[in-house]
Amino acid sequence: MKSAFWKADWFVGLVVVVVFTVASLSTNLLAALERKAYDTGAGLTHRAPSDRIAVIGVDQQSLDNIGRWPWSRDVHARLIDKLAAAKPKVIASTVLFTEAQEDKGAGYIKQLLDLYRKQHAAAPAADAPAEPAAEGEAAAEPPAPAPRDQFGALLEDAARKLDFDAQLAASIARAGNVVVPMLLDLGDPQGNPDHETPDYVRRNEVQATGDPSGGLPLPTQRMVAPIERIGAKVAGIGHLVTLPDAADGVVRSEALAVRYYDQLYPSLALRIAAQSLNLPPKQVAVQFGDKVALGGLTIRSDADSLMLTYYYPDRDGKLAFQPDSFFDVLNDKVPADKYRDKIVLIGPVAPGLGTSFTTPVGSGYSPVMMLAHNVSSILQQDYYSSPGWAPWLQLALSLLVAAYLIALLPRLSAGQAASVTALLFVLLVGIQFGFLVGKLLWLQLMTPAALLLVGHLVLTTKRFLVTERGKEASELSAAESNRMLGLAFQGQGQLDMAFDKFRKVPMDDTMMDTLYNLALDFERKRQFNKAESVYRHMAGHNPKFKDLEQKLSRAKQMAETVILGGGGNRGNASTLILDGGAVEKPMLGRYQVEKELGKGAMGVVYLGRDPKIGRVVAIKTMALSQEFEADELEEARTRFFREAETAGRLNHPNIVTIYDAGEEHDLAYIAMEFLKGKDLAPHTKPGQLLPVMEVMHIAVQTAEALDYAHRQHVAHRDIKPANIMYEHDSKVVKVTDFGIARITDSSKTKTGMVLGTPSYMSPEQLSGKKIDGRSDLFSLGVMLYQMSVGMLPFQGESMAELMYRIANEPYRNPKELNPNLPDALVAVIDKALKKNADERFQTGQEFADAIRQAAATVKGRTA
Repeated sequence: MKSAFWKADWFVGLVVVVVFTVASLSTNLLAALERKAYDTGAGLTHRAPSDRIAVIGVDQQSLDNIGRWPWSRDVHARLIDKLAAAKPKVIASTVLFTEAQEDKGAGYIKQLLDLYRKQHAAAPAADAPAEPAAEGEAAAEPPAPAPRDQFGALLEDAARKLDFDAQLAASIARAGNVVVPMLLDLGDPQGNPDHETPDYVRRNEVQATGDPSGGLPLPTQRMVAPIERIGAKVAGIGHLVTLPDAADGVVRSEALAVRYYDQLYPSLALRIAAQSLNLPPKQVAVQFGDKVALGGLTIRSDADSLMLTYYYPDRDGKLAFQPDSFFDVLNDKVPADKYRDKIVLIGPVAPGLGTSFTTPVGSGYSPVMMLAHNVSSILQQDYYSSPGWAPWLQLALSLLVAAYLIALLPRLSAGQAASVTALLFVLLVGIQFGFLVGKLLWLQLMTPAALLLVGHLVLTTKRFLVTERGKEASELSAAESNRMLGLAFQGQGQLDMAFDKFRKVPMDDTMMDTLYNLALDFERKRQFNKAESVYRHMAGHNPKFKDLEQKLSRAKQMAETVILGGGGNRGNASTLILDGGAVEKPMLGRYQVEKELGKGAMGVVYLGRDPKIGRVVAIKTMALSQEFEADELEEARTRFFREAETAGRLNHPNIVTIYDAGEEHDLAYIAMEFLKGKDLAPHTKPGQLLPVMEVMHIAVQTAEALDYAHRQHVAHRDIKPANIMYEHDSKVVKVTDFGIARITDSSKTKTGMVLGTPSYMSPEQLSGKKIDGRSDLFSLGVMLYQMSVGMLPFQGESMAELMYRIANEPYRNPKELNPNLPDALVAVIDKALKKNADERFQTGQEFADAIRQAAATVKGRTA
């Protein structure tokens, strides 16, 4: 029977693999999943954008002040002249200059000027008679004469000033480094082009190398180039083809080069990058299906010469490339010198002005903003790529997953199967995002990951339907079974499931008592709407049962009231519950909540009281379901109660006492000793330092508390002033927050996790090595140093610099910062801060004894 069952599972696994493979080949679901994973990874990656790129945007302010779009080309000419004076490296625009600017007034002026010239040509001056033509020659047509009066000069000046194309061309020629776009329509060409490609466009062709069988750039069939008057003057022209994904419209790639019949043209971003490197188009080489060589830079591409652009994320609410207003630059509100040696990109950014695009990191990107990301990706080599071995890796992992589903999963128990599947899934996703975020490599491993989850779900569901469903049906058919299940669920705190079972049991007085107790449990969990539902169910059988009428009325009122821990508030409300004029204080387990004390490391901290014995406690709470996603909830719950379990083992006068821990529906809590003192963080700053003798007294108590904890195989891992409570009147120290402590049993060899606050961490803790209590003593040494001089011994502008200094560099002599420090105390600090743990104090008691000896030396000297 068992063998037959295994064969059935084997067959189901094989069917799942086959169906999944067929579905993946015939639909776009997996491709969409891969794209979603790519976009998620792109959002997690953080690279700094190039500081050589500046954007000048046509924003709403510019439109309000200059006028409706599109603007006359003399406006662009004025900006280019202003920028050219500052000598930027490149000036580029996404504005298309593909049609001549026609001005009706300019046409009339030209006609008047032509008429004026003809009239003056027909009436030569009396003192300048025309010479007769030589024999056999036709009379030469006289050239258009220069205007000979003020009216003619005015006409010629007006014609020149209204020729805006000529003005823009002249400004571009003076600048000498302007790059503009052209349009190319994607598609396979049919026949020959409509027009010969202008020479000023062909100057931008790039070279092609390699075997065309490896892949060719995308083909185009129609060119819309800049007009000759402007195109002949620019330094470069590049295509402005944008490639939104056909499935979801997201732009992920840049066509570095495209084909126009037998010609190969670069993208505007690639042409700008080449211009900034002083490279002519002939020194840009496209290797088919592999890469693009740009001088000393190599940009990896796919078979279509597409680059997966890295879109730089916004930081601190600011765009990666913050555009300056066109109007502000034109009117010197932004000095042109800002753009010296910069790559200046000009284009519309105002909402609704032109087409906007969606990228993996956001929507509403204008062409000029996308151009900035593309240029930076090229110049800084920040782009994603898919290596040639990636498809083979995907195939190999898919086969391994298939083998697991067919051969191994059917042999495992439900718990083992869940553990192995979860491990494999985390491994696949970890590899995918690790390479995507760390190496900018897109491996596309969501296919084997999806196969793993689907196969596991199908096989486990099949098992349930075969083995569990019949058993559940038989249990649910018996009223007694439902009642017993309901009581079991109620005992486990699963009240909703208990009520679901109880409703299937015929009502009698015994069941009324059971439901009454269930409703009281709902009330204790502050779920008064559910308690009301239970009471209503009971009232349908006997509305006069006990005080059911009063309970029903009270539950209805409370269900309409904001209750502690509710309201979707992150943290916990401290609102009291009103009931017909009477005031009830909220309960957490057996504790009555008096008031809110403040925010703790994991949630809100309340002042509470145990009504049975009158003990005042501090209650640390956390709304787990509001703070964590569903898949993280169980781990968070385990971590929360680990704090209580770890700290609850410790019983020492200088360690805060844990009394109780529990969970009320979505609210976990720990009841602990209520401390009247405050933490030591304020006494680490100059001007607020405690006397040296008091500091040593605090250190002695802390060291002895740590010595006790270490003997219980518990390391604190986050010793710092904020975790040391101090009562100034009684001079008593309490060490708190053993919440990140981990039991470090000597029989375990597993490397400990790096936890704690970096400024106070020991070298071995920073490096992720296995640690023991001596790491806490190093942290205590850092705290002793800081409380003695008002400064941390190790500081750095970045996390990496701080970690390096802690692990490798000496600290500043504390006597230089506080000359009054006793030499004996300096010696204690020196030993505590040894980078080699074997050279430090080996126990907390040894540390405490050393401080006592130092204190005795100080007292003897003052005596």
